[in-house]
Amino acid sequence: MSSKPTEPRSISSQLVLLFTLAATLLLFCGLGGVYLIVVRHAIEEDNAVLADKAFATRAELKKPEGVRVVQDQSAARHAGEPAVHWIRVIDSSGGVLAQTPEMEKTLPPEIFPPPRPINGNSVVPTNVRRSGKLFSLVSLPERVGAEQLTIQVAQDRTADEAFQRQFGAILLGVLTLGALAAAFVGLNVTRRGLRPLTEMTQSLERIGPTRLDQRIGTRDWPRELQPMAGAFDQMLKRLEDSFTRLSQFSADLAHELRTPVANMLGEAEVSLTKNRSPDEYRAVIESCAAECNRLSAIIENLLFLARAESADRQIQAAEFDGHAALAKIAAYYEPAAEEKNITIVCTGEDKIWADAHLFGRAISNLVENALRFTPDGGCISICLASESDRSVVSVSDSGSGIPAEHISHVFDRFYRVDSSRSSSGTGLGLALVKSIAELHGGSASLVSQEKRGTTVTLAFPRRV
Repeated sequence: MSSKPTEPRSISSQLVLLFTLAATLLLFCGLGGVYLIVVRHAIEEDNAVLADKAFATRAELKKPEGVRVVQDQSAARHAGEPAVHWIRVIDSSGGVLAQTPEMEKTLPPEIFPPPRPINGNSVVPTNVRRSGKLFSLVSLPERVGAEQLTIQVAQDRTADEAFQRQFGAILLGVLTLGALAAAFVGLNVTRRGLRPLTEMTQSLERIGPTRLDQRIGTRDWPRELQPMAGAFDQMLKRLEDSFTRLSQFSADLAHELRTPVANMLGEAEVSLTKNRSPDEYRAVIESCAAECNRLSAIIENLLFLARAESADRQIQAAEFDGHAALAKIAAYYEPAAEEKNITIVCTGEDKIWADAHLFGRAISNLVENALRFTPDGGCISICLASESDRSVVSVSDSGSGIPAEHISHVFDRFYRVDSSRSSSGTGLGLALVKSIAELHGGSASLVSQEKRGTTVTLAFPRRV
């Protein structure tokens, strides 16, 4: 049983969560610091008061009849107001010499810590809880004359503890309200900040196969989204170009395949209308075979172009003598050139790093085109040149040239300038040549002038 994939969180929820956590953490640190400072200050003040009370008791005991004075002060203070500080004086035998009235019930002597000398002016009390109250206790040794006394001082800190709780509860409430406010602010800020993404999505949703010319533009978007908008527009432009080429390619392919099929079908139907001689049937069969060869050439070239555009297409490149390869191709087309009194000239020396079969196919296509469009008595020049990082092969003819408005399209599939120039071609030759050059990491370019001729240049990178 397969588990249901977890749905990814939205950007807005993640931003709100992170913003709320960050704001809560900052508030927690700030309010926690305030709480610690206030509570620590209150404790230090209480400890200082407790130390003052212990030191004052020590000073009183050193006076004549000090024990009686301490007893009288404790009783008088207790009679007038609730006891906040409790004092007890114990002699060396454990007898109580003086203490705050009713101290025995709440704070018996045994709960106090052992007496310890005080270093400086501060004390470190021991906290105990008795009868639901919190007390801070301190014991000091004191010698009066020949007798060793113990001073026990207690401080009621119940009110301070209640203040700490109330203060902590207030800060906790402030922290909670701050976290809620941070979540509210983060939600609104995130919605406002991500609104352009929603608008961009809506703009993209309006674009379909029939509206590929639409663009979302970059002017009105936030700075962070402008690169994305530009990338989308570039992608839409590429899609529009590809869609246009695909539509044109489909139409041209249907036309190219329909013509030879229609020719074969027409000749076959005409030959079947009545009995004909063997020579007439032979002529029909030869014509159908010629059309089949044309169809086969179109299909073969289309398959090669499709494979050449495949990302995993591999070539068998090797280094070979470029002049020898070009001379071999020139010699192959020499008989056809002599029939039209056309001269083929091959010049230049260099090594070429390429697939020899594909290289020959590309140059052969260029020479065939040049022979097709060069008038009788013309000249075809095949030039090999060496540059720093590449080898360059140029095929030039002295034909009629190509009008300027067609030059940017001559490498497109099935593109033909006019029927007179390409009645015997398929419109795939230059597209195939360009694919071969790009398959080697090179390039193909064309320069042409009307009534002066055309030059096609192929560049092949050197071996790395």
